[in-house]
Amino acid sequence: MTEPTRALTLQLLEWISERPHTYAEVLETWRTSCPRLPIWEEACIDGLVDYDPDSRIVSVSAKGRTLLRERVS
Repeated sequence: MTEPTRALTLQLLEWISERPHTYAEVLETWRTSCPRLPIWEEACIDGLVDYDPDSRIVSVSAKGRTLLRERVS
């Protein structure tokens, strides 16, 4: 992961971890058509976020929480 991508990914995970966000809200805020910065898409592929289809809530996955903790170390 490049440094700009890592920084934006961490920003996404921090934003999601602040409070519950709906899938629609996350897509509205983070989905991009820029092929060079697919932050939301890469976070999904990398397993950094979880999505509950019943509640439509996006949350930081265990893997994403680990990444956030490692950032502080």
